Amino acid sequence: MKRQAPRLVIAAPGSGSGKTLAVCGILTSLLAAGKKPAAFKCGPDYIDPMFHETVIGTASKNLDTFFAGEELVRQLFLEEAKHADLSVIEGVMGYYDGLAGTSLSASTYDVARTLEAPVILVVDAAKTSVSVMALLKGFREFRRDSLIRGVIFNQLSPSRYEGMKQLTEEELGIPVCGYLPKMEDMDLESRHLGLVMPGEIRKWKEKLKKLEKQCRISLDLPLLEKIAATAPDMEEGESDIPVKEIPQKLLQKDSQKPPVVAVAKDAAFSFYYKDNLRLLEKLGAQLLEFSPLNDREIPREADALLLGGGYPELYGAHLEENLPMRQSVKQALSSGMPCMAECGGFLYLQEEMEDPEGRRYKMADFLPGKSFYKGRLSRFGYVSLTAQKDGAFAKEREIIRGHEFHYMDTDANGDAFQACKPITGRNWECAVTGESFYAGFPHLYLYSMPDFAGRFVRKAEEYGKNRRKQQF
Repeated sequence: MKRQAPRLVIAAPGSGSGKTLAVCGILTSLLAAGKKPAAFKCGPDYIDPMFHETVIGTASKNLDTFFAGEELVRQLFLEEAKHADLSVIEGVMGYYDGLAGTSLSASTYDVARTLEAPVILVVDAAKTSVSVMALLKGFREFRRDSLIRGVIFNQLSPSRYEGMKQLTEEELGIPVCGYLPKMEDMDLESRHLGLVMPGEIRKWKEKLKKLEKQCRISLDLPLLEKIAATAPDMEEGESDIPVKEIPQKLLQKDSQKPPVVAVAKDAAFSFYYKDNLRLLEKLGAQLLEFSPLNDREIPREADALLLGGGYPELYGAHLEENLPMRQSVKQALSSGMPCMAECGGFLYLQEEMEDPEGRRYKMADFLPGKSFYKGRLSRFGYVSLTAQKDGAFAKEREIIRGHEFHYMDTDANGDAFQACKPITGRNWECAVTGESFYAGFPHLYLYSMPDFAGRFVRKAEEYGKNRRKQQF
């Protein structure tokens, strides 16, 4: 079935050009106009989708061709886009910047090409004028199918706009969709931790009101909508999940009690790919949020734990003080409760954690190891993880993809998987597995190996059945 899905990719020549500002302005303007937008972020970044949802108030998730491949990216995009009036896809880095800095793969261009989406290039025009024409011409012609259909000028004074618009359209024939002037107190680069703090959310909402007011003046929203509507209809594919070993009753969600996966969600643990959570639900799991910071124990209904990444190193004292929760986690996992723990969640399961000031705090003590702050990125980027032995959710030689971005490290990284970076091939050992758990620094993308998620849900179901039998 063909689906209409008006869409735009907002890209830029490089980071810091203003694409995030433009995306926020477009989204807030669409909402103010009574439209229903959907937001997406190219690449593995968690922060922007959280910001889109928590502060702007529009559904958002990641799109990543390294993780999911082209066909799956199209289907995961359409899951949200088919319910929206217009989808706004925020690019990552420079438009053509892909894997290892030497490839177009997994670039914003790769996502735009996959989705056949018109591209609006955001260009910082603060310290340039006619030279922008050479930049735009180069970006549009670097690839024949560049898909660049318009431009927004950032950091441009109102007095210069009409001249720049005329020059661009006459010289290059590229429609100019407006501009954003230099705006005081509108630094969006500083957002990262405030998304769960009510006071911070209020501050950002006030900033976005100011941005939306400016966009009404200087962005051509009708033109952007017109360009978005030129995107071709998309074919809605099959929704079957390619799992091999999962009982059909889980997929069919029959009348039996679904397994409950308790998901850590608070200021310390907040990094989750929406499609990971959706996949667990599609496989039959019921998700239930809890807070390792503030709750006294894991939910009593829990049949499994999901401990995501975040910033636990900034809440070490608070996590240590919550002894009942630490004991509850250790007791549950020691009894065989299935668990996936990524990055910060992995460190929470170890003996001790160090904060950025060098103070050490006791953690759940389920796994050996002590973590420490390095003051710089310890590891960063995409990885393919190959299981070195049979574990709880992956069999030997099976491969799942993920991403790392952390300033912390540990003296017990594990050796259950071999991590390998694309293009360069650099590799190292990582992660710990047991009969019922996975724990490691990489943030996994479960759709890259659905059986990993399926086995997790199946073990949760089995654990729940056994737990309920013991209660009666």
